[in-house]
Amino acid sequence: MAVLSNIKVLDLTRVLAGPWATQTLADFGADVIKIEHPQRGDDTRGWGPPFLKDKDGNDLDDAAYFATVNRNKRSVALNIASEEGNAIIQQLVAKADVLVENFKVGGLEKYGLDYKTLSKKHPQLIYCSITGFGQTGPYAERAGYDFIIQAMSGFMSVTGQPDGTPGAEPMKIGVALTDVMTGLYSTIGIMAALRHRDATGEGQHIDMSLFDVAVATTANQALNYLASGVSPTRLGNAHPTIVPYQAFPARDGHFIIAVGNDGQFQRMCDAMDRADLKNDPRYATNALRVQNRDELVSEIAQTSTTKTIDEWLELFEAATVPCGPINDMARVFADPQVLARQMQLGLETDNGDTIPSVASPLRLSKSKPEYHRAPPTLGQHTDEVLRDWLG
Repeated sequence: MAVLSNIKVLDLTRVLAGPWATQTLADFGADVIKIEHPQRGDDTRGWGPPFLKDKDGNDLDDAAYFATVNRNKRSVALNIASEEGNAIIQQLVAKADVLVENFKVGGLEKYGLDYKTLSKKHPQLIYCSITGFGQTGPYAERAGYDFIIQAMSGFMSVTGQPDGTPGAEPMKIGVALTDVMTGLYSTIGIMAALRHRDATGEGQHIDMSLFDVAVATTANQALNYLASGVSPTRLGNAHPTIVPYQAFPARDGHFIIAVGNDGQFQRMCDAMDRADLKNDPRYATNALRVQNRDELVSEIAQTSTTKTIDEWLELFEAATVPCGPINDMARVFADPQVLARQMQLGLETDNGDTIPSVASPLRLSKSKPEYHRAPPTLGQHTDEVLRDWLG
């Protein structure tokens, strides 16, 4: 039996952060009911192209974006603003263990679906709110979008080419990563709250902020600033405190060298036939290599252009020097490691179509994720859920 099979989740979220959290719960067996407006549904159903395709190659109604975070869920089409819809959602709340929502602060009060109101009736309910800036503070009323959060949190200040080089400007990460990380932290918070409820019988409110998560996950860059008082700057693909740790040019493209200690640096020099760099006192330690970054990187780049990517990868792997290719998505899903770990899924719909999906990276020896339901069509399970939950 799936580890969360006894947990019922009402999912009042849309787009990415909230659905990412609830899909993770669903992968471990939680009965996740996605509440959607009967006409509009989740915004991401229309965020295409590309759209999902049926078995004949024709476009379906839902975008690939929607399928990213909505497998293993059941969709209920319900207008919570109507009298009948609100009566039904109130009954569903009474049966739920967890409610996850990403409405603007105070947006659910007029429907009687805010935490303060519901917690009085259902003190055991775990209620997770996901917003751009949290429930408190001067920015609480602001809309929060991943792009804006990446800018405000400092992520973009350390992402992109350095000033004075071609293409220099602050850059966002190519994935809405603050949404994804907020979804993950929300799942952690929900699991902790479930454990607390197991011990005490009490539910609680989880106040998740994209901005908080982004600031927290600036990680070493944040601590570098707090420890030194100096704001880190953009270094392109280079690392602020490890050298060489970046992309280098080969004869046919670019690849990554990620030297993490002095022994790896010495082996890299041997593989590149650069005894002069190995024996140069300016590069004897990582601290010295950081201090003399520009000279060392220039020397390595002169040598790296003499061979192809595959030739360097073979040499470095034989010498146990961390390295890797820069793959596009086609190469990612053809990679033998990705294939061996079965990271690509195909989920069959009731119509016999196969919907692509990416497997959960969580590998537990006992409590394994399960993939038993393709992303739902809008309102697909309305009657079924009202029967199952409300009789």
